[in-house]
Amino acid sequence: MEAVKTLKLRIKDKHAAVLSVMASEVNFVWNYCNETSSRAIRDRRKFLSAFDLQKLTAGYSKCEGVGVGSATVQLVCEEYATRRKQFKKARLNWRVSNPKSARRSLGWVPFKVGGVKYKAGQVSFLGHRFSLWDSYGLSKYELKGGSFAQDARGRWYLNVCVKVEPQKSEGTEVIGIDLGLKTAAVCSDGTELASGTYRRHEAALAKAQRAHKKHRVRAIHAKIANTRKDAMHKFSTGLVARSGAIFVGNVQASAMVKTRMAKSTLDAGWSMMKTMLEYKSHQAGVVFQEVNEAWTTQTCSSCGVIPASSPKGRAGLRMRRWACCGCGAEHDRDVNAARNIARVGRHALGEGAPG
Repeated sequence: MEAVKTLKLRIKDKHAAVLSVMASEVNFVWNYCNETSSRAIRDRRKFLSAFDLQKLTAGYSKCEGVGVGSATVQLVCEEYATRRKQFKKARLNWRVSNPKSARRSLGWVPFKVGGVKYKAGQVSFLGHRFSLWDSYGLSKYELKGGSFAQDARGRWYLNVCVKVEPQKSEGTEVIGIDLGLKTAAVCSDGTELASGTYRRHEAALAKAQRAHKKHRVRAIHAKIANTRKDAMHKFSTGLVARSGAIFVGNVQASAMVKTRMAKSTLDAGWSMMKTMLEYKSHQAGVVFQEVNEAWTTQTCSSCGVIPASSPKGRAGLRMRRWACCGCGAEHDRDVNAARNIARVGRHALGEGAPG
């Protein structure tokens, strides 16, 4: 069974000007759809569909000086209608093309299946040939739909969907994962994913912000994001390769970000980690499930009871290691919680979720 994967490749900077012009034309189409749709809702109480917007924008790609094709215009209309329905708004934000504006929109140029062709380190799109760093070997894949996208530093990337043959995991371990702040993730076998990527660069970021060095600020933010994502990809890939089932606690980041621990919660990247584990497990045929993590920190994973010596409340947050007063077993707090999460997961698979 084939799976769809999105590859991201860096476009060389010499093509930035051409892509920026195309992105401005995409923004023009988006803003036209925004104005036309909101006016139809206000005046006639009619919500224009993607098909309606495509009829109204037909022929724009043939205007003099316009570089984007009709397929790109159609995709912009579809995306606008989808986001308007998603956010339930009569009008969405305008896309700003002015690079000096504080509210500028990052460049985006979508294309359909067959929109780009790859040959000898370059992709051809609408008569232009763009050189890129081919770190995946694109010649091995059949390119589907995707987009050219710009990041905050002005760099352009090719995001393209391809079909891949997923590698089934040969692992048999049942792994529980306890998500935390001091350590982003701790597995029941003792494997850890370190947290604090943002904290390690916080001083340099603050210094650049005080000096109003915008380019340096963007570079530091990009380094933080790339470092965190790289570590999570390596951690999740290795975990899926040796596992037959993965269970993770159902801690809610959306609730934690409303507290004083918001910065540490966002730095830990729990949602990104869960997303990576879910799609990689699905492709590798590994069971992945979120389970109720209530009492997993306080329960002894050896005897299954909640002893008086287990960490409880705020005072217990400082206890990294503890011994069960019932059976005498010694525990690392996070590893113990991860083992209990694995036990709850096995119970849910074998006997149904506990009530």
